Amino acid sequence: MSNKIEFSGLKKQYNLIKNEIETVIKKILDRGEFVGGKEVEDFEKEMAEFCGIKYAVGVNSGTDALFLSLRALGIKAGDEVITTPFTFIATAEVIANLGARPVFVDIDPETFNIDCSKTEKAITKKTKAIIPVHLFGQMAEMDKIMQIAKKYKLYVIEDAAQAIGAKYNFQFSISNFQRNSKSKNSKPETKWRMAGTVGDLGCFSFFPSKNLGGYGDGGMVVTNNKELANKVRLLRNHGSSPKDKYLNLILGTNSRLDAIQAAVLRIKLRHLSQWIKKRRAVAKYYSYKLKEIRGVKIPGTAKDKNHSFNYYIIRAKNRNGLKKFLIKRGVPTAIYYPVPLHLQPAFRYLGYKKDDFPEAEKAAKEVLSLSVYPELSKEDQNYIVKKIKEFYGK
Repeated sequence: MSNKIEFSGLKKQYNLIKNEIETVIKKILDRGEFVGGKEVEDFEKEMAEFCGIKYAVGVNSGTDALFLSLRALGIKAGDEVITTPFTFIATAEVIANLGARPVFVDIDPETFNIDCSKTEKAITKKTKAIIPVHLFGQMAEMDKIMQIAKKYKLYVIEDAAQAIGAKYNFQFSISNFQRNSKSKNSKPETKWRMAGTVGDLGCFSFFPSKNLGGYGDGGMVVTNNKELANKVRLLRNHGSSPKDKYLNLILGTNSRLDAIQAAVLRIKLRHLSQWIKKRRAVAKYYSYKLKEIRGVKIPGTAKDKNHSFNYYIIRAKNRNGLKKFLIKRGVPTAIYYPVPLHLQPAFRYLGYKKDDFPEAEKAAKEVLSLSVYPELSKEDQNYIVKKIKEFYGK
């Protein structure tokens, strides 16, 4: 085992690209262009190309990406938006901050994503949108979600904060796939789609712990809809006209992406595909070594999906005991997430209670995230597995 196992590996990653990072930051400091500008514009173009989508709009966080997407779609007070209770609070927080109501649907115990078989039952006359979360790096069942959305004329915003680079192999027909399509063509097609590119809008976070993480906050909205892209651009910059920054066309906010963050992310984007490939290899090795341990359940991965493994999540019997045991032996872990959203004090006003979403509550008691990053050595992985075995051997 190395001297110290890192949880996220950010220091090791930085050392690999240190010269590239420091060179580009110095250039920006010398130019004196710190907010928006060419670095941001180039990053948006490169992200759109990476995702295989027409438009990408940089914003200052993944939270704002969701918030501005909702605003661009006209979600307002009194509306309802369906999402999952097993995610980071930002997903539902942005709904509530617009005066709309988050409506939760329980999760699929295998993928931790929203259970599509229960989604349709949550739809009411007030429902305007669905926000599926591609949790931990695996896409939700987007073909089913899009079919439901088309049937009820709902918008879909993908929360892909943890899933950049993840893919889904769709079996779909044009008429089933496109919400506004009137095509009668039902011939099945197969096509890989990247996370964030299926719904009306897709939202990414560049928080440092993400597979594509900056050295601070950052986010992005992607879409194939030019009108929505332009609306998000207006909203992120106080509603200012592109031709006259002191002519405010609508009420917006300050959600601009910094040039330094964009420059860092441009460098990292060049490495991203290779990094994800290595993360998958690390995850595969974990699963091979952990699958026989009683008390541990390895993450499920569907054949029609390419998991990007932003996190490697196990279900663990006596999770809290295991976590304490590992910490004492130099093995860092994390819990995503210990309290489902419907039980958070901030959402008490929604009227949900314990046992309303049993799968989400069960997951919250069992999930444990292990170190997963491209530079994680097999020596360190073997040590982690050995200590988990020791705990359950007792």
